[in-house]
Amino acid sequence: MKELLKKLRRYEIQIRKAINSQMKGDFHSVFKGSGLEFDDVRPYQYGDDIRTIDWSVSAKGHGTFVKTFKEEKEQTVFFILDVSASEDIGSPGRTKVDIGKEICGVLALSAVKESGHVGLICYSDIKERFIKPTKGQSQAYEIISALSNLKPLSTGTNLSKAITFALNAIRRRSVVILISDFIDEGYEDNLKALARRHDLVVVHISDKRETSLPKLGIIPVLDKETQRTVWINTSFGDFREKIIRHHNERKDMLQKFSRKHEINFITLDTDEDYVPKLLRLFKVRNKSMKTT
Repeated sequence: MKELLKKLRRYEIQIRKAINSQMKGDFHSVFKGSGLEFDDVRPYQYGDDIRTIDWSVSAKGHGTFVKTFKEEKEQTVFFILDVSASEDIGSPGRTKVDIGKEICGVLALSAVKESGHVGLICYSDIKERFIKPTKGQSQAYEIISALSNLKPLSTGTNLSKAITFALNAIRRRSVVILISDFIDEGYEDNLKALARRHDLVVVHISDKRETSLPKLGIIPVLDKETQRTVWINTSFGDFREKIIRHHNERKDMLQKFSRKHEINFITLDTDEDYVPKLLRLFKVRNKSMKTT
């Protein structure tokens, strides 16, 4: 735990310095999100975003009106971490779930320094851990400790249920950071609903072991989630190419989906340094905050 905290603090300081100097921005805007609440309505002006039109007021026949918003004073950051068995792939200390936990820890330390409320949802196909949002350094330490000691009760995956739980549990508009390998189906509608209600960041984590299968002939393969062993012929035809193609198609679909629904998206591999990718994400968010 002590070594983990030392590592996370080092990364957090590295990210903070880069944002405050190289990016000419500030860390607060990274977690601020839109952070807006309804204030009033005013007549529509050329150039206004049509999504802000208040149709119920406009329908009264006195012209077109748009909603105005004011910035919320306090922002909430919520982490949703996939802890299903498919996340337990990678080298020791560098599995997908290890990287996900580190990212949660680094960003929790950063968010509480900006006086943000921070909460956590860990999900497999059941709720594994839920920490209600509050602020303060002790909250970041509680989240890091909970992640470090977490032993999931289930091996399954159900992203749709995880997002449904989040939609019911997160009451106020928040920055929601969803971390998963997204090896699941049927979650898209709920993900769209989450993006509409919150400022959503999607972090896709993968490991090269999922696609770099050597030609070993017929071998037993354990499905970690169902605990079933199946025999596959790794040397047969284009078996390995199909796995790579399926993996890339799933990632491309998620990226296009994120772009369409205005979701911040990054993809990481377990063997790469995730700090530069986070910095690029924050750079995008800093720019968008300055133009809104």
